[in-house]
Amino acid sequence: VQLVESGGGLVQSGGSLRLSCAASGRTFSRDVMGWFRQAPGKEREFVAAISWSGGNTYYADSLKGRFTISRDNAKNTVYLQMNTLNTEDTAVYYCAHAPGLTVRQWPASYDYWGQGTQVTVSS
Repeated sequence: VQLVESGGGLVQSGGSLRLSCAASGRTFSRDVMGWFRQAPGKEREFVAAISWSGGNTYYADSLKGRFTISRDNAKNTVYLQMNTLNTEDTAVYYCAHAPGLTVRQWPASYDYWGQGTQVTVSS
């Protein structure tokens, strides 16, 4: 199973980016996909998660209203739309898979992880 993130890069403060995570090697079903991020010198933190149907989403409180998670199961792809970015959003962003139907924020409950994509926001 592989999860491959893309869409990261350098953006100015106030700008937007859309990250993608393509899954291959297995057809996922009845699962949860999540996004996490890790800034230099900090622990990995939860960003957002989405259920298989897309009907349930869950966001870190500090990111609500700026970030939107979505998925296209036909393409085995999950997305993270990030708006009004600021320098504190600079981090490596990871997508991850968790079995089951319940959206969750705990990294230990995710079983597959991508390699990450760097997002750098300049002031």
